[in-house]
Amino acid sequence: MRMYETIYIVQPDLGDEEIKTLSTKVQDIIANMNGDFKRLEDWGVRKLAYPINKSPRGRYFYLRFDGDSPLIAELERRLRLDDKVYRYQSVKLDVDVVVPAAAPVKSAEETEEGAEEVTAEVTAEVTEAQTETTTTVEG
Repeated sequence: MRMYETIYIVQPDLGDEEIKTLSTKVQDIIANMNGDFKRLEDWGVRKLAYPINKSPRGRYFYLRFDGDSPLIAELERRLRLDDKVYRYQSVKLDVDVVVPAAAPVKSAEETEEGAEEVTAEVTAEVTEAQTETTTTVEG
């Protein structure tokens, strides 16, 4: 069996029951095709690079499993047929890698505070560099 990971994006406004149904369906596909389910992570709602179906956001899921090519074909076929799934991508892994959890989304206030701190640090460094390069020529 080969190692695979699939990341798929679903509608951001799905309820808990619909999400559980979808994840159960994905796990059943893996079990029925003699695959080995490893993990399913909910990465949360994120802003998309471009709107899909007039929606600027999507909910990301990370799926890690072992299986064969017929399993991938069936999983992708079922994801393609489900209207709740915007996009998906499956990748074969060469070695078992540890995938870091998705970075938490920062709010607008946190982003502004971080930008102010960076601006203050850069201003201090520029001022310090200017005082060091000032030289007097005696003649």
